[in-house]
Amino acid sequence: MIQNLTEDQMTLLVIKALKEGKKTDFQKLLEELHPYDMATIYKNLPEKHKLRFLLQLNIPVLTDMIQELGHEEQLEVLKKLGREKSRKVLDDMDNDDLASLLDDMSPERIKSFLSGMKKEESTIIKNMMNYPSETAGRLMTNRFVWIRNYYTVREAVDKLKTFAEYAETINYLYVIDENRKLVGVVSYRDLLLADINAKIKDIMYERVISVSVLTDQEEIARLIERYDFLAIPVVDEEGVLQGIVTFDDIIDVVIQEANEDIEKLSASGKAIDFDTKAPVAAFRRLPWLILLLFIGLVSGSIISGFQATLQKVVALAFFMPMIAGMTGNTGTQSLAVVVRGLASKDINMKTALKLVGREFVVGVIIGAICSVLLFAIAFFWQGSAILGLVVSLSILLTLIIGTLAGTVIPLILYKLKVDPAVASGPLITTINDIFSLLIYFTIASWFLDRLI
Repeated sequence: MIQNLTEDQMTLLVIKALKEGKKTDFQKLLEELHPYDMATIYKNLPEKHKLRFLLQLNIPVLTDMIQELGHEEQLEVLKKLGREKSRKVLDDMDNDDLASLLDDMSPERIKSFLSGMKKEESTIIKNMMNYPSETAGRLMTNRFVWIRNYYTVREAVDKLKTFAEYAETINYLYVIDENRKLVGVVSYRDLLLADINAKIKDIMYERVISVSVLTDQEEIARLIERYDFLAIPVVDEEGVLQGIVTFDDIIDVVIQEANEDIEKLSASGKAIDFDTKAPVAAFRRLPWLILLLFIGLVSGSIISGFQATLQKVVALAFFMPMIAGMTGNTGTQSLAVVVRGLASKDINMKTALKLVGREFVVGVIIGAICSVLLFAIAFFWQGSAILGLVVSLSILLTLIIGTLAGTVIPLILYKLKVDPAVASGPLITTINDIFSLLIYFTIASWFLDRLI
């Protein structure tokens, strides 16, 4: 048994089997491997063993494995396999995975790939690629089992057995009418519990939750989360069943959307992972940081404008980074709360106002506690109640404003149909720095005579 072996140990076992030419041992090893494990082993294999490894796999196993690889590695495998075997793998791949692979290619290369496939499969892929990216039309698969409402349970089970290998999931059977319009759904569990001679129309659910081919993938994820579906049907504008989106694809969507939001929140713009080279990572981060650098010059201008105040009361400089930093931090926290909330639920005016009100109260509570602490520090350090009043009043107002900015800005962007995650952490922090310094020095100027 190999379930307790590490990736490196499994790779060594595969290399040993390939070197010794023991096909029986190799096949037994494959039977215990998940496609993801096969893909990992393939990536870890020395280049000289990769082709021999691929040639030992049959088409279904190859297809399952290749769908666990990244696009560049998928293209590498297809190139190694040759035209004939590649064509069979492409025909066998899930529609959405293949469409995703072809998405970044030039029209000429896409045409070359599709020309070698079965006409039926290539037509499906072409139609899918006409839909906008990140919609149900691009995520769906046509590999599902449909039945008619006049079938008996026995007939439905027989059809399910016939197409079980072809279907991506057999958890649901979708009921269509003579025009292929979706009229009901039956779960596998319903079939097991029903009388074998019962009619499908008597056990099916007629209230079917479905999505349009143009529904955004985030909305699909919300529906699957809300109703605990394992798959959801996709229909066109006339209600004709076009495909289904399965739970495993939605998991990929959730991870993708989370990564995109993290990239935007960190102002990195594009994906940066452990394997990204230093120059690439640097240039992906630079655009936002350069923009923020120029915005940050405003903070410098504010400090310069209050230079006389700073010269008269040097102690003000001690609290300046603390006030600016705290304001940026609380704004980023509020931003994270809003972006996470928007990803999981729809926001109407009532909900937005309630959220803003709650964050205002949060800002007041945090500001009040921090202002008391700062007053005590300023008073005991400098022996000045006025200095304590200046810094405590400043932190109270700036934390309230920072919290509201982190809440209101992403909500406004959401209302304007702009991804709220673009209100990135560094941007909120920079804006809040400007507000906090302006408030701090303005209040200090009011009390300047008493501070001196």
